[in-house]
Amino acid sequence: MTTSISFADFSYSLDPQQFVVCGIDEAGRGPLMGDVVAACVVLDHTKIIAGLNDSKKLSEKKRDELAPLIKEQAVAYGIGKASPQEIDELNILNATYLAMFRAYEAMGHKADLALIDGNRLPKDLVQAGVRCESVVKGDAKVVEIAAASILAKTTRDADLYALDQQYSQYGFAHHKGYPTAEHLKLLESLEILPCYRKSYSPVRKLWQERFGVDPMEKITKVRAERQAAIKAAAAATKAATKAAVKAKSKVQGFGLLGLED
Repeated sequence: MTTSISFADFSYSLDPQQFVVCGIDEAGRGPLMGDVVAACVVLDHTKIIAGLNDSKKLSEKKRDELAPLIKEQAVAYGIGKASPQEIDELNILNATYLAMFRAYEAMGHKADLALIDGNRLPKDLVQAGVRCESVVKGDAKVVEIAAASILAKTTRDADLYALDQQYSQYGFAHHKGYPTAEHLKLLESLEILPCYRKSYSPVRKLWQERFGVDPMEKITKVRAERQAAIKAAAAATKAATKAAVKAKSKVQGFGLLGLED
């Protein structure tokens, strides 16, 4: 298994030795249960930590060795999560964006540039005015993203081990929540815990078979009501802004007429 990589070939749009550049990555989009976890990291480029790489290319032992070093030596870092309930309500993509935003906020350090693993930008960060750039396979190209991938992965794994202590019969420490044949077989005879994502097909289907109702029906209704409320609020804000501009124009018009007199 590869344990180190050279990041020298990546070309930053802002020099990380002169500007604050953070890397953001996530872990846990595929599993049937648990939080989706994101991490945000700013590194000191004068003393890069040896052995950093995409977390998926590192052994669990190596990740566990690197995680405390990253936290100790990083200029700043933050961890953010979105719960299974938020994943069901928002969908996994938007929940991931939320986790990334929370990771950035938790970092407590304003960045001049955020480099995001993947090919999409988290809308929450963009709307907050953070300059963002996506990097496909960034965890193997950008040292900050590699560090973030390790923190996200080790944080989520720690959560799974804690759940395994509480619910040992589910095998969380082994399958980490992924829809393996072993996991699906176990779930057939076990309770669907609150940590499961009801919007994910295997869980949703099992819930329907057991209870005769679609667990997403109520969630979809709540989601639609929330979206309608957001649209209504946006329309009201737009109308109020338009009215204010119109009123201001009238006042300015009267002022000009007064000057002409």
